[in-house]
Amino acid sequence: MTRPHMHIRDLKSGSLIDSVYSLVNPQTGVTRNGKCYFKVLLRDATGETAARKWTFEESMLGEVSATGYARVLGRVELYSGQLQVVIDQIEAVQISREELIALLPATTKDIPKMFGEVAALLRSMEDSSMRALAEAYLGDETMMAAFRQAPAATNVHHAWIGGLLEHTHQLMQLAERMLPLYPGLNRDLVLMGLFLHDLGKTAELEWERGFNYTTDGNLVGHLVRGAVWLQVKSMVAARSGSKLPPDALIALQHIIVSHHGQLEHGAAKLPSTPEAIFVAALDNLEAKTTLSIVAVARERLRAGNADFTERVWSLDTRLYRPDPLKHAAHHGESAGHAGHDAPHA
Repeated sequence: MTRPHMHIRDLKSGSLIDSVYSLVNPQTGVTRNGKCYFKVLLRDATGETAARKWTFEESMLGEVSATGYARVLGRVELYSGQLQVVIDQIEAVQISREELIALLPATTKDIPKMFGEVAALLRSMEDSSMRALAEAYLGDETMMAAFRQAPAATNVHHAWIGGLLEHTHQLMQLAERMLPLYPGLNRDLVLMGLFLHDLGKTAELEWERGFNYTTDGNLVGHLVRGAVWLQVKSMVAARSGSKLPPDALIALQHIIVSHHGQLEHGAAKLPSTPEAIFVAALDNLEAKTTLSIVAVARERLRAGNADFTERVWSLDTRLYRPDPLKHAAHHGESAGHAGHDAPHA
């Protein structure tokens, strides 16, 4: 980058920008007048913001989005209470590994600490064959290095470096606190199921050039990849002298292939054991809660901002941003125009 990078978090209405950003979900749209325009989310390590280029030919989309990164010249304006970049010029660019660090969001949590706590929970399991299975994974340093770095998604929940580990760690911590309330659940199956449920994303996603799907991700996917890996790692564990019971192997594979909860959401099977139902529900809770917290960005909420986000497609709603107990003054100021900002029925 030849000039200082303008961070997303520092953008203000009226700002002029000339910086390189990661492009998230670049696509074309059509205005009410039937004209093609370009829409995209611009992202760097500090956040993301919507951007539009109102004069655009659909044939230009491939060229603009070829590398996943682009130099953007434009201005920032306020539209319906949200900041939006109006693009004047945009061109795809190649970036260095050093620039990549500045353009990809990363977890703010301690990666070695999270990984250590995940490993400790796995090693606390009661069944010796389950502990042996855990060691078959933990001893695979290539896989675990990817587990510590990978995002959990390309643009939905935990879409940042270390996001997969953060999501898995959070789930296992939640389960450890909740399991005493459900003594009928098998703790070992739940903890191992949570550790394994998204591990296939280390093969499904790539993060060296931004967050994208790999060939393996497009053709196989993390549910199937995770179930296949489990078959292999169970044989590794068996060679160490501790064979996993066949029904336990099937129960764990079932957790992996059913954790999306519903067939229309990508599950290969509906959750059909108490542990699978618990894992699927907890995964949904954690992912959507984190997604909503990130979307409302209450820490950046200022007077004059819109009370509602734009529609979050994965939640199928617009989210109300203020915390009514901490933003009473802001809420009072906006009460008079609540009807304008409220979602349409």
